[in-house]
Amino acid sequence: MMTLETLREALPGYARDLALNLGAVLTPAGAPGLSERQIWGAALTAAAASGNPAFARSVQALAARHLDAAHVSAAHAAASIMAMNNVYYRFLHLVQDEEYARLPARLRMNVIGSPGIAKVDFELLALVASVINGCGSCVVSHERQLRQHGIEREAIQSAVRIAATVHAVARTLATAGGEYSSAGRSEAA
Repeated sequence: MMTLETLREALPGYARDLALNLGAVLTPAGAPGLSERQIWGAALTAAAASGNPAFARSVQALAARHLDAAHVSAAHAAASIMAMNNVYYRFLHLVQDEEYARLPARLRMNVIGSPGIAKVDFELLALVASVINGCGSCVVSHERQLRQHGIEREAIQSAVRIAATVHAVARTLATAGGEYSSAGRSEAA
C-alpha cells in the first residue's frame, strides 16, 4: 500500500530536507489556509506537472484518498492546460512585442472556464502548474485571480510551497535510481 512515508523513504539521504518538507507541506498544519482537498489537489497537480510518471501515479494513489474523481481530473487538467499555456504566454512575455499580444491565441482552453470544480480551486491548481513551468505572466495572472477571490497570501504561499517541494521530490527521485527514476522505469519495462 502506497503511503507518504513510502515516498519519503525512497528519497536518498542527501535529500533529507525534501523528505521532511514533503511530510510537512501535505498536512493542514504545514499548509496554512488550504483545505485538505486543496492540499492534495495542489500535490497531484505538481506531481503531474513535474514530468515523473511513476511518482505522479504514486501521488495520485495518495491523493485519491482525499479527492473525488472531479478533483483528480481537474488536477490533471490544470497540469495539462498549463503545460500549453505556460509556453505560449511565456513566449509573449519574453518576446516583448505588443503585436504578438494583440493577436488571438487560437488555442482551446475551455477547461479553464468549465473545470468541473470550483473556479477558485482550479485557479489554485493552475498557479501550482504555472509556478513549476516558470511562466511569470501566468503566475501573476493566477495569483491576482486568487487574491480577487479572497484567497489570503498565506494560502497562496502554502500552495507554492507544495509545488516547490513536490516538484523537487519528483526531480530528485527521477535521477536517484530506483522505481521512480528513468533507469528504474526502463528496467521494469
